[in-house]
Amino acid sequence: MSERQIDLGSQFLQAVASGGVLRVTIARPERRNALTVEMYHGLKRAAVLAEKSPDVFVLLITGVDGFFCVGGEMTGRHEGTVRADRETDRFDLLPFAEFERCPKTVVTAVNGLCHGGGLNLVLFSDLSIASDQARFRAPELLRGVADCFLSARLASRVGVARAKDLLFTAREISATEAHAIGLISRTAAAAEFDQAVEHLIEEVRHTAPRARTQLKRDMNRHLPPVDYAMFAESLASEEVQEGFAAFAEKRPPRWVEGC
Repeated sequence: MSERQIDLGSQFLQAVASGGVLRVTIARPERRNALTVEMYHGLKRAAVLAEKSPDVFVLLITGVDGFFCVGGEMTGRHEGTVRADRETDRFDLLPFAEFERCPKTVVTAVNGLCHGGGLNLVLFSDLSIASDQARFRAPELLRGVADCFLSARLASRVGVARAKDLLFTAREISATEAHAIGLISRTAAAAEFDQAVEHLIEEVRHTAPRARTQLKRDMNRHLPPVDYAMFAESLASEEVQEGFAAFAEKRPPRWVEGC
């Protein structure tokens, strides 16, 4: 079975196409697999390449060293050390909507810590399997961010009451709880995780590809729209400035005192 290495434009994304699967591994463990701008765009590129490749039926996203992804790099810097400009870069580089648009099946294999943007990767994928050591959290409101992707998809997965609990408290949950509330599709013991991922892919392989694509499109038609305008307004807010400053300075944000 031949393997084809694919360049996604980031030194921290390892991509290989083999056996009908485009496997993308997030490999930046020193930053808990936090995503740079290039990494975000590389994941979007992977979805586009999967769509255009007739020999690919699954796009698989996973991580390394006990980390799946903790979201975006809080420094906001490109790998080329150029600071991201939210006003001009906006959301064109983000992969989430592309995961849903992609006619191929997108699988997230959550091997460890999954926070923020990592959770969005899960929410916008089709199937998700997690190691029993994985942990999930949506910490955006601790940073003052009204994340339109979380608000558009979390309640659809787990219900409004549970979504508000996870968002408004920013509490971390286990893989067992994530599975119980419907956040993820499956769990597997850490020692058997790789085999469980391969088993899931093989199960998908046996289902009809065209019919699978049609069902994905039909089910996704019923999902609520993503409120990009709300997200843009939030990112430009004083709360986000304070939330990011508090994170960098390792202190509580000032709104804690005013609550």
